[in-house]
Amino acid sequence: MISCLKGELFHKSPEKVTILVNGVGYEVFLSSTSHEKLPPLGEDAFLHIYTHVREDTLILFGFADSDEKAMFLLLINVSGVGPKLALSILSGIRPVDLARAIATKDVMRLTGLSGVGKKTAERLCLDLKDKVGVIAGGDELPDFAAGSQVDGNKEKDVISALVNLGYPQSRAYIALSEVKRRFSPESLIEMRVEELIRETLRSMA
Repeated sequence: MISCLKGELFHKSPEKVTILVNGVGYEVFLSSTSHEKLPPLGEDAFLHIYTHVREDTLILFGFADSDEKAMFLLLINVSGVGPKLALSILSGIRPVDLARAIATKDVMRLTGLSGVGKKTAERLCLDLKDKVGVIAGGDELPDFAAGSQVDGNKEKDVISALVNLGYPQSRAYIALSEVKRRFSPESLIEMRVEELIRETLRSMA
């Protein structure tokens, strides 16, 4: 199984490229996002690879970074989402933004992506909402909860309490962000930590 390729960028078109490795040309399909990160023709390129094997067909899908590949692997495990649709989705949104849309159940944002209808968007949210925290190592997830009027110390207490209850920190941040969207800034300021914890737990249900 091929997991990555490094070699001369021999040919490129909008949907695929050819990477020349030790005299062998590998045809690789990739998203427009990864395509934009490619070097000029003739220079060395590196791509993370997913090898798709089906009956008598072997297709290589390439990714400029590991986050995009990780999201691709999550997407193709969702019923009704094949490699081509997954690549089309990733052509329209960054992995961390897609993770944010799934985690916060932003169906409108998801249906704006090529090939994604309402049922597919809802299925993505249902199947992947607890898994997308792995994207970007979770480094971006605290930003999901940004922009509200919750006191910083109060927020830390809520996250700490949920982590102590056994919830992943990334999921706790996502759930808290959902609470922040449901309540007005004034209500959030007045809420005690216990109330915030209770509302955050409801968001996880």
